[in-house]
Amino acid sequence: MKFVDEARIRVEAGNGGDGCVSFRREKFIPKGGPDGGDGGDGGSVYLVGDANLNTLVDFRHQRRHRADNGRPGMGRNRTGAAGADAEIRVPLGTRVSDAATGEVMGELLEQDARLLVAAGGFHGIGNTRFKSSTNRTPRQSTPGKPGERRELLLELLLLADVGLLGLPNAGKSSLIRALSSARPKVADYPFTTLYPNLGVVSVGPKRSFVMADVPGLIAGAAGGAGLGTHFLKHLARTRLLLHLVDLAPADPEAAPAGDIRTLAAELAAFDSALAARERWLVLNKIDLLDADTLAARRAELVQALDWRGPVYAVSASTGAGTSELARDVMARLDELPHPLHPTPTPSPDEADWHPLD
Repeated sequence: MKFVDEARIRVEAGNGGDGCVSFRREKFIPKGGPDGGDGGDGGSVYLVGDANLNTLVDFRHQRRHRADNGRPGMGRNRTGAAGADAEIRVPLGTRVSDAATGEVMGELLEQDARLLVAAGGFHGIGNTRFKSSTNRTPRQSTPGKPGERRELLLELLLLADVGLLGLPNAGKSSLIRALSSARPKVADYPFTTLYPNLGVVSVGPKRSFVMADVPGLIAGAAGGAGLGTHFLKHLARTRLLLHLVDLAPADPEAAPAGDIRTLAAELAAFDSALAARERWLVLNKIDLLDADTLAARRAELVQALDWRGPVYAVSASTGAGTSELARDVMARLDELPHPLHPTPTPSPDEADWHPLD
């Protein structure tokens, strides 16, 4: 299924039903008086969170969503039926904004959570309600109010605890494959990852976290180079970032320290809050280096960056060092504030169970 993380839709709530002007007419009962009923309220439009959805692609085809109108009132003091509400199911993590004003209306973060995005119109009043001691035969009623109509911008922000950052071909997809049951595409050319991938990393029974892999960044991404920085929004809910660095690049002239600074600058240009988030350095492809070369390059990189945070050396292809990284990430997440969503905790018999030996 195609991954779509933005969509514009139009929602239209139902109009309220008109009030009725009617008088009781029954044999042997002259001047029976007013008996016009009220109309029914118009249906409202709600967005509903659904954990079984993971893309907004359906909204590329169906852009207009309407609730039913309320029915008009009738004689014999009969109230019109209320219009049925419209419920639109969206993936968890969807942020809803008014396209005209930019106002954020809310977010759907839990299963079956509901968000009112267009209120139905209020019902009209029948002439029975206008009866008084001085107005025995009221002939007035009120029409139903129109329902709200809005253009909405839907943005899907993935619910993940840990985000992977790095240049193209740094090994992000390989790492998420090594740690979880996710199977993103891996190839030996840049920009293999074209859309975000999620994987559940299990470090033991009922202890797991969600990791997000996004397309690689290059210099000038904030200005549109490469795939741009559009997908960085999917790291907005993460609590920890892992910055992957290719420690054995194909180009011997490549400068890993300069690449790290470049990516940090692109991150800051996109969102200063995201740039300030806790970030660990993960040195990948250590299987291509001998012990002495690895130690020298690691020391050189830490010194060049004056890096004060954690540094890990792993091989996504062989799995070396990945178990220690996953366990330390889990321990750190236990210390950090809990996210706005519950972290999945799959049982050993679930398909995503991937124990780390």
